[in-house]
Amino acid sequence: MATCKLPLSVVLLTRNEERNIRDCLKSCDFAQEIVVVDDSSVDNTVMIASEMGAKVFHRPMNGDWGAQQTYGINQATQPWIFLLDADERVSSELAKNIKVILDKNDPDYAYSVQRQNHFLSGKASHGVVRPDWVLRLLPKKGASVVGKVHPRILTPAKTKKMTGHLIHYPYSSWDSYFIKFDKYTRLSAEKYLSEGRNCYFFRDIVLRPLWAFIKVYFINRGFLDGKLGFIFSVNHYFYTMTKYVRYYYLKNHNGKI
Repeated sequence: MATCKLPLSVVLLTRNEERNIRDCLKSCDFAQEIVVVDDSSVDNTVMIASEMGAKVFHRPMNGDWGAQQTYGINQATQPWIFLLDADERVSSELAKNIKVILDKNDPDYAYSVQRQNHFLSGKASHGVVRPDWVLRLLPKKGASVVGKVHPRILTPAKTKKMTGHLIHYPYSSWDSYFIKFDKYTRLSAEKYLSEGRNCYFFRDIVLRPLWAFIKVYFINRGFLDGKLGFIFSVNHYFYTMTKYVRYYYLKNHNGKI
């Protein structure tokens, strides 16, 4: 365990994450405080988090990730926030650079971190699973999160990129992949409906998925990842089509076929 804790609150949302929670929390044991907001877990997530010293708050998410994260931020007592998911791990290089930044303690800046995806069955680092930059380290003052499907972090601070990376295990199995597939295509359709977006069969259901495949497989070089690259690219085609099919029928037929 780290002996000198940083003035940092790690904010983590959970639901049935007993498989991930222990390794996740071990990777950020340098933080003074860990805030876990749990959405009705029925496994050992809460017990493990509590045993590891986290402050656990119970709150139903009700499909609103942004409101849940904002609630977690509001429970934090430290001047700096690090937003983390249970399927992520803080690398040793990232931990060192977090300490350097917090030693400077400049509240005018927030920091994006590169997230690298890892898989047990093989390597994939292009296409739809290529590394992305996510805003995670920020001053608590003025911080909040909005959005249900793809939340947006709000902060008055200017954003910089920092060195070091998050290790991300997005899917433990194809079952977990398709659970997320179902969840996020449904939430996307509901989001589009609330925004009153237009949806056209040929443009959005025929052409848009094809472009989505071409973009991730060829332009973003998913073909370099072999079998996984092809599978993820094809699935991205169907993900794009499915969310617009759901929206098209939700908008025009109340979701009925």
